[in-house]
Amino acid sequence: PEASEDVLTEIRLSLYHVHLPKLASEGLINYDPETELVEPTEQFDQMQPTLSTILGADPELDTPMKL
Repeated sequence: PEASEDVLTEIRLSLYHVHLPKLASEGLINYDPETELVEPTEQFDQMQPTLSTILGADPELDTPMKL
């Protein structure tokens, strides 16, 4: 499914101001807000199988949407 522009704006704001900073503070990603560059860390690579299992098991999650 495609998302409306309002939904996409809300997602972007949430990513930039909430989720990416939280992931960075936990050491899972390196995030540079000035360049908007996001890179996974070694810790993320170690957690990736667990995260995939959790995301795959959550029936509340929608299928990926086209951004």
